[in-house]
Amino acid sequence: MQEKGSISIHTENIFPIIKKFLYSDHEIFLRELVSNAVDATQKLKSLGQLGEFKGELGELKVKVSVDKEARTITISDRGLGMTAEEIKKYINQIAFSGATEFVEQYKEKDAAAKDQIIGQFGLGFYSAFMVADNVEIFSKSYKEGTEGAHWTCDGSTEFSLETTDKADRGTDVVLHVAADSDEFLEAARLRTILTKYCKFLPIEIEFEGEVINQTQPIWAKQPAELTDEDYTKFYQELYPFSEPPLFWIHLNVDYPFNLTGILYFPKVKDELQFSRNKIQLYSRQVFITDEVKDVVPEFLMLLHGVIDSPDIPLNVSRSFLQADAAVKKINTYITKKVADKLAELFRKDRTGFEEKWSDIGLFVKYGMLSDDKFYDKAKDFVLVQNTAGKFFTLSEYQEFVQANQKDKNEQTVVLYTTDAETQHSFVQAALDRGYDVLKLDTVLDSHFIGQLEQKLEKVTFKRVDADTIGKLIEKDGATESVLSDEDKTKLQELFTTAISNPQMHVQVEALSPQDAPVIITLPEFMRRMKDMQRAGGGGGMQMFGSLPDSYTVSVNANHPVAQRVLSADDEASQKLARQAFDLALLAQGLLKGEALTAFVKRSADLLTA
Repeated sequence: MQEKGSISIHTENIFPIIKKFLYSDHEIFLRELVSNAVDATQKLKSLGQLGEFKGELGELKVKVSVDKEARTITISDRGLGMTAEEIKKYINQIAFSGATEFVEQYKEKDAAAKDQIIGQFGLGFYSAFMVADNVEIFSKSYKEGTEGAHWTCDGSTEFSLETTDKADRGTDVVLHVAADSDEFLEAARLRTILTKYCKFLPIEIEFEGEVINQTQPIWAKQPAELTDEDYTKFYQELYPFSEPPLFWIHLNVDYPFNLTGILYFPKVKDELQFSRNKIQLYSRQVFITDEVKDVVPEFLMLLHGVIDSPDIPLNVSRSFLQADAAVKKINTYITKKVADKLAELFRKDRTGFEEKWSDIGLFVKYGMLSDDKFYDKAKDFVLVQNTAGKFFTLSEYQEFVQANQKDKNEQTVVLYTTDAETQHSFVQAALDRGYDVLKLDTVLDSHFIGQLEQKLEKVTFKRVDADTIGKLIEKDGATESVLSDEDKTKLQELFTTAISNPQMHVQVEALSPQDAPVIITLPEFMRRMKDMQRAGGGGGMQMFGSLPDSYTVSVNANHPVAQRVLSADDEASQKLARQAFDLALLAQGLLKGEALTAFVKRSADLLTA
């Protein structure tokens, strides 16, 4: 006996809406239908374990097949199955509970509303109509004495339902592929989709006689069951062309939310080329997305791996995460687990931690800058390295330099270099005086320095080339000048005339005779403001345009060159002053073009004079 009827929805036709708005990516029809088949199979297994199903379970596989000539795709399972009444209930009615509101929201064409609809309408089955112009269901319930049922629908709200002879329990969903969806009749295309979305489903998925999934992925197991080899092998499966990971974190929590997964710390080859979208989000082992920015903190988007949680709320198409309290709790939990793992590695194997620091330092600093709670944990294991290659924690380094590197205000002065090669003469000048210099040369360090100055008490950071070393750590008892005040004034005038550049501000200082005759520096404050402008910050200073370069030219009053400049005739003094200035430019990498050519010629003239 055949029954005909209308699907219980209060709208003319929901299928065009599904096709146009609900699912932006048509390939996920296969994910939805296979997931339904897996769910029906798992439920039958559970009933068997509870003793509520006493029949033979037999082989529990979900089979996917394609017939290009007949233009059909079939998804078959041997799960619970459905009676005709259950088909009417689950396919025709429950699937569209709340669908009226859903349709009304779309009539307003509010794109934002699409992402706010929580996926409780059971619309997954109807994704089939994105690629099919007719869908059939052949099903038989696991319950004894039930008849098989055959449901068919052509994509309108009309359906037909009749009894059918079906020997085995379970459900076959047959899609008659529409003319505009020929791509899904290609076996290679279907295999790609199944591998992407169904690779780790808990029930075997068979396609063309081959099982394409792992039913027990390692994140679903207990850490005690796994070896390091298991973790690294799984990483290579996820990222076949990547180097082995540095280490990993196994996530496993069931309260106050369910979450499993494995996060890997990869080797970062180029810190300017972060490889994002490498964390895959699953829900009950079904792949959902690799857009996990709401679940995983921003700074941990640099990690790789898998997160699986049935508690992460998705919109109706499962394509977008919904930001809510559960997501925030998961985000906080992941941050804590990462911090705890790093602290454990530091505590258990300091040497190994230091060896990995060039790869993990970026994560740690990024996390400290973006998350105060992470900062509070990481401040005890974040490392800094000096130019001699020795590592320190923040507290260790403060203790290491505070006795020797305090200014007249009792602030600890941390000297640093952003390029030990380019700034070598300044670094060496600091080391010659018994000071220590840190290497802070990553893309994040200018921000990191600012944060540390805010967080650490009575500590200031100064780049080694921000001033002469005597002024970087201002102390009483400065070096006395061998020149009179009159000679100092004359020397300043001679250099100002020879340089003839308003961006170069000449001052005469009493430095050590071993220091360079002229030292060019960019003040720390000016350097930081320019860094902020380059980074798009700087607050209100943006309205004034780009800051001009403004250098300090320190002429060493106690260097023999000063005496030669003062005692030479006008032409010779100008030539010597310019030569000493150009040497300072050369040391800073600032001598270029015509000025460099003139310097080379002048040098040759001085050598032959």
